[in-house]
Amino acid sequence: MSSLKEFLVEKASFYRNPNIGVYIFVNNEIAIVPPGTESDLKKLLRNVLRIEKIIETKISDTNLVGVMIGGNDKGILLPRTIKDEEYQLIKREFSGNIKILETSANAIGNIILANSRAALVYKEADAEIIKTIKDILEVEIVERAVIAGIPTIGSLGVITNRGGVIHPDASKKDLDFLREFFKVPVEVGTVNFGVPYVRSGLVANDKGAIVGINTTGPEILRISKILGFGSE
Repeated sequence: MSSLKEFLVEKASFYRNPNIGVYIFVNNEIAIVPPGTESDLKKLLRNVLRIEKIIETKISDTNLVGVMIGGNDKGILLPRTIKDEEYQLIKREFSGNIKILETSANAIGNIILANSRAALVYKEADAEIIKTIKDILEVEIVERAVIAGIPTIGSLGVITNRGGVIHPDASKKDLDFLREFFKVPVEVGTVNFGVPYVRSGLVANDKGAIVGINTTGPEILRISKILGFGSE
């Protein structure tokens, strides 16, 4: 475990799979996890991220919850393939906005990168999608973007209200843009021993972070510094 000004980072897996970001969505209030998530992982969500509520549900009848959901503290966006019982459960348990995003893309988590101030969305998003994202997430600004030449922008990183970790191929121009856009420090990093798609192995909020079990000490230290305001 590492800590920087009470910002904690712990390792975990989802049934021995290190790609925990694929399975979990978090903000500062809730975590949404697949049914049957191990008790040790739920304990970490409560103790490290200080989550108030854990919602157990599939999304579109799949365990890939983190891939299927986009959002921030104010709102959650869900795919059009979501089942009604899944939607109703989240609607009952989450105090913020919730809406199905009418797009052909089902993996909503892969096409949106957001914190409480701003959101970036994939290049193909039309004006109606951008308006929906702005309204539901209650952000100041939404823009289309490609980072490191990769269109699935949500898969590339994790942005909180304290900082952001992004794909290592992001250029200096990309980083300058992200820092100005989200108004937080943003740096490149990797997870799970060099995996560049940061979102796959990292879930974080303003209080802490959980990384995939294969994430190395230097990777954890870097994530801690970036998301914990870069203080030692």
